Amino acid sequence: MNHYKWIDAAAMLGCPMIRVNVEGEGNPVEVAKASEESLHMLLEYGSKSKIDVIVENHVGISCNGGWLAGVMKNVDNTHCGTLADFGNFCINRTKPATNDIAGWMGTKCLEEYDRYKGIRELMPYAKGVHAKTHVFDANGNDTETDFAKMFSIIKDSGYAGWVSVEYEGGLMKMYTKDNKYLDDDAGVLATKKLIEKVVTV
Repeated sequence: MNHYKWIDAAAMLGCPMIRVNVEGEGNPVEVAKASEESLHMLLEYGSKSKIDVIVENHVGISCNGGWLAGVMKNVDNTHCGTLADFGNFCINRTKPATNDIAGWMGTKCLEEYDRYKGIRELMPYAKGVHAKTHVFDANGNDTETDFAKMFSIIKDSGYAGWVSVEYEGGLMKMYTKDNKYLDDDAGVLATKKLIEKVVTV
C-alpha cells in the first residue's frame, strides 16, 4: 500500500507507469506468490488512473531472469511488465557493511545469472530497458556486456519501446576514487555512442 502514493504521483505528473522492486528471502515459490499478490493489488489500484506497474531485475531473487519472468507470466496482465536491466543479474552477493549506497558499493558479486539468458527471458514482458554501463575499453565497448549481442536479443524479441542509458561509473568513481571510471557526462555520452554504433550495424 505504500506504493499507492507513487501511483497517485505518477497520475498527477502524467507518467504512464511506476517502477517497483520485488524481493524477499526464503522459498522462491513463496516469494513469487507474495510478489504476485502485491502486484495484483498495485495493478488494481493503478487501473483507476491508467498507470502501469513495471518490475526491474534489481536485487536479490529478482536478478534471476527465469524467476522474474515466471512472476510476470503468473500475473498475466498487459499493464504489468519488466524493466530489463543489462547489469542486474547478481543472484548471490556479499552482505553490505551498511545499508546505504556506500555499503552496497563495497559488496562483491559471488554468483551471477547469465545476463544474456536473463534479458532474453525478460524481453517478452519488457516495457522498458536499461542499457547499463560501468567501464569502457579503448574501442568504446563496455567491458562487462556485449552490446551487439544484447541489442540483437532485443531486436529478435520484437520490442519497440524505449532503451534508456544507465551509466553507473560516475557513482562508482565517487565512492572508489578509481579513475578507470568516466565522469557522469562522459559516461552517458559514451554509452549513447556505443548504442548508436551497435544498432546501426
